[in-house]
Amino acid sequence: MNDLQELIDNNARWAEGIKQKDPDFFAKLARQQTPEFLWIGCSDARVPANEIVGMLPGDLFVHRNVANVVLHTDLNCLSVIQYAVDVLKVKHILVTGHYGCGGVRASMQDRQFGLIDGWLRSIRDLYYEHRLALAELPTEEEQVDRLCELNVIQQVANVAHTSIVQNAWHRGQSLSVHGCIYGIKDGRWKSLGANISGFEQLPPQYRLRPL
Repeated sequence: MNDLQELIDNNARWAEGIKQKDPDFFAKLARQQTPEFLWIGCSDARVPANEIVGMLPGDLFVHRNVANVVLHTDLNCLSVIQYAVDVLKVKHILVTGHYGCGGVRASMQDRQFGLIDGWLRSIRDLYYEHRLALAELPTEEEQVDRLCELNVIQQVANVAHTSIVQNAWHRGQSLSVHGCIYGIKDGRWKSLGANISGFEQLPPQYRLRPL
């Protein structure tokens, strides 16, 4: 109970600090949610989405899972994307990984970790696809970090391949998907240059005709 009370006290100080800066902040926040960004990131506790990019509550719609994976069978993630795109009309989807990701590291090993093994299967496949190039990197940390980048780039593609995103483009909705990565060691967030904003950037086999 003492641990919970500490969190409650922290929250009270945080809420009071926000109100001192903007007395109407929470009243405005309660009326409407109008973020322009959807963040798809890792569940790692060291990667706080809003704080990394200097945004307040209400500015960023957030979905997090282990190793920031986007699977066509994950109804949780797809539901978040659909709500963000179709209802909130976000303009940018930020797929954000982080260096040293434990999920990515686990996918490179032959150990069993339990239920998570099935979740990481797509990253394991990605590792196998790039294993020769990764093996040329001199240290394990560099190999893990490079696979973290490759994983983000793959997840950007997975987001863009969804019917949700492509139907938004069919409607003429402004929507871009971006691949970014965060460095826990230095606190810096950067673009990986993986940006998709329309059909012409997709391989033909992934382009869907409108309904």
